Amino acid sequence: MLSDDVRSTFLTFFRERGHVRVPSGPLVPDDPTLLLANAGMNQFKPCYLGERVPEHRRLMSVQKCVRTVDIENVGRTTRHDTFFEMLGNFAFGDYFKREVVPWAWELLTGHYGLDRDRLWVTVFRDDDEAEAIWRSLGVPADRIQRLGMVDNHWSMGVPGPCGPSSELHYDRGPEFGPDGGPAVDGERFQELWNLVFMESLRGAGDGKDGYEVLGPLPAKNIDTGLGLGRLTAILQGVDTVCETDMLLPAFRLVQERAGREYPGRHGGDVARSMRIVTDHARTAAFLIADGVLPSGDGRGYVLRRLLRRAIRHARLLGIEGPLLADLTGRVVGGLGGSWPELVAGRPLVERVVAAEEERFDRTLRQGSRLLESAIARVSETGAGSLPGRTAFELHDTYGFPIDLTLDAAREAGLSVDEDEFGRLLEAQRRQAHAAGQGRKGDAVARQDLYRGVLARHGRTTFVGYDRTSAEGRVVALLDGSEITRAHEGATVELVLSQSPFYAEAGGQVGDTGRVVTPSGTLDVLDTRLGLDGLHVHTVRVVSGEVGVGEEAEAVVDADRRAATARSHSATHVLHAMLKRVLGDHAAQRGSRVEPGRLRFDFAHFGAVTDGELAAVRTLVNDYLLDDPDVRVWEADRASAEAAGAVALFGERYGERVRIVDIGDASRELCGGTHVGHGAQAGPVHLLGESSVGSGLRRVEALTGPDALRHHDHQGALLRELADLLSVPADQAPDRLRQRLATLAEAERELSALRAADLSSRAARLAASASVSASASVSGDVPVVSARVDGVPVESLRGLASETAGLLRRPGAVVLGTVSDGRALLVAAVSGTLGVEARDLLADAARVVGGGAGGRGPVANAGGRRVEALSEALRVAERTVRDVLAP
Repeated sequence: MLSDDVRSTFLTFFRERGHVRVPSGPLVPDDPTLLLANAGMNQFKPCYLGERVPEHRRLMSVQKCVRTVDIENVGRTTRHDTFFEMLGNFAFGDYFKREVVPWAWELLTGHYGLDRDRLWVTVFRDDDEAEAIWRSLGVPADRIQRLGMVDNHWSMGVPGPCGPSSELHYDRGPEFGPDGGPAVDGERFQELWNLVFMESLRGAGDGKDGYEVLGPLPAKNIDTGLGLGRLTAILQGVDTVCETDMLLPAFRLVQERAGREYPGRHGGDVARSMRIVTDHARTAAFLIADGVLPSGDGRGYVLRRLLRRAIRHARLLGIEGPLLADLTGRVVGGLGGSWPELVAGRPLVERVVAAEEERFDRTLRQGSRLLESAIARVSETGAGSLPGRTAFELHDTYGFPIDLTLDAAREAGLSVDEDEFGRLLEAQRRQAHAAGQGRKGDAVARQDLYRGVLARHGRTTFVGYDRTSAEGRVVALLDGSEITRAHEGATVELVLSQSPFYAEAGGQVGDTGRVVTPSGTLDVLDTRLGLDGLHVHTVRVVSGEVGVGEEAEAVVDADRRAATARSHSATHVLHAMLKRVLGDHAAQRGSRVEPGRLRFDFAHFGAVTDGELAAVRTLVNDYLLDDPDVRVWEADRASAEAAGAVALFGERYGERVRIVDIGDASRELCGGTHVGHGAQAGPVHLLGESSVGSGLRRVEALTGPDALRHHDHQGALLRELADLLSVPADQAPDRLRQRLATLAEAERELSALRAADLSSRAARLAASASVSASASVSGDVPVVSARVDGVPVESLRGLASETAGLLRRPGAVVLGTVSDGRALLVAAVSGTLGVEARDLLADAARVVGGGAGGRGPVANAGGRRVEALSEALRVAERTVRDVLAP
């Protein structure tokens, strides 16, 4: 059975049982507690918590997931992957154990044809009901095992919905390991399907020994996850997902480039590296297609780490040339039919991975040189071990893998202090984890506060699309906790029953304005979404006070709203025109829409040329000048997407969506505010474009009156420049180029004169050298010690070096000057004098109140005691003679 058939069989089975399919959520979830989507239920978390009522009580999906918590097991085992597709069916207060357990058994044994005698079941330790249902289906008691919190009580890994689970496992046979059932936790018993009876709310705990269960959810729910890759591997009779039709084209490319065939699951390091390279290429392709780009932290670091592991293991296989662009291309070819975003994002995926591969190859080369130097130093001392700190610095600063450090040290006959490396790494992880947990804890606490408000008072009625003022009631005041009153001067969060204020979303900033109650006046500083449907206003009480339960008149700053709407409509048109000029891959990856200005991030492989940017600017303004209609309409998401509406990266949409059409150029899903006609959004002035990451570009622009003001300012600057050059404005650029060329020629002549003057000074200084007897050098040693005024600071080192070179034999030069209120000293030695220049300045530096620095034949010193410069030069000359004295 091909993987497409595995998917369709699952979806058909549950469609026949009343389930409605929903699209996979993005890998970047709309949840502050999660870095990446790790389960099918992520997008339904508000439904389980009772914060949102789904349009259908039975849903199903094929969800993209990424998990890297056990990344070290990827490749070492045949069952761990960093990316997987999770087939899931979900119920919200509808059916429960007695329905879902028989369905799971029927689907696996009847429709997928798995051998009943090879299926094992685990249940939570006190779940008698679940075991009884499995027994009623004919599962023998000796193939049902009870496990504890860690294995059979499921949560997202953070506080939120949770519940006992029952898992189906497949016995792959004795060749995979010993008997004993899933409790053995080995390769033999493959977990396939997790049935979670989502009925409780999880509290604190790290999950290692369980966690606190706080109480019941509003309803009993079902959340299941069936691993597509694992099931497909079993149905196709292979050991790993790499060998299934899903990844086989990519897996074969790795083997071709490595010049050897896959040796099977017992193939040691070769088999492991082949699986890692293939797995990580798939994960990278999906992450980039969903808008994640390599960076030094967060999701970007997860991607960068995966790419670097893939590159390293490709090199271990002997693959030296570029690989990842072709490999991710094979991934797209194999999975693009099921995941069209892979096909749309293919150019970006290939460009990003190619750039990252080239960059990390340089890192590997640089790290190798540094490691070789460290190994040489250790070998010279006779020590047998490379310090753990050296290994850690290579890992932390240069991204050099510890495995490579261990291998190189081993080849040199050295060990590595892995204990010290481990301590440093763990200290770094603890620090990062503590910082992350602090941020996560704050976010969770705030979400809990909003959740309580939402549960008691319901959603905010937003009326801001039609008007900029409305009456409502103060339902909550928040200041870290709920309060009943806020007094003059206080800044708090305010929740109204009805609000005209747009809450920041989709890149558009939140509205500001004023709220007036019978007892006080409040300035609204910002508006944002606390939870789905809950508008939270940050307010400052400017007079009087405000209390919960009071009636309020809310008035939006209409001018600011209008300026923001212009920028938002301009953003949509800019998006469309960038695609026309650069290609469809130039899709939005982020935006910031503000009054009179916008920032737009999009996928692109290189800098946008001046000509391309000019073409975009012309297209945008010409289109808006034609005054296209702006139409806003609503539909279910499937209908909107069928009509060609563009869903934007990182945005979360419900089943019912709002669509904004601007003429025939742009149709996007959008919840923001817009102008009534296209001409109202212009003019648009593009300030320029820049890079904000690998494969990610940014355009910034001004709109409306702000664009006109900027244009007027630029015109005034041009007129001023023309006046200074005494030419008409249209001749100013040519005249300025002429002046700059003349100036450059004069600077070259001046530089040549300065060089000649310095050479002349160096000759005079060398001729003035006195001599000193030396114990280390045969014959007398020439010594120069002098104050040189009028020499640019940046030329002082060069003058000292040139003077030392003119001595024609081993000698020493010490020069001093004053600049910007500091006494400066430079020392230079020539030939085999046997002394470091820095040693000659140590005492002199203290005289001027500073220190000496530099290594090798030239050193410098400086301090604030300019009056002591002459004394410092005498001390330096005395030091030279003392050092050289026989």
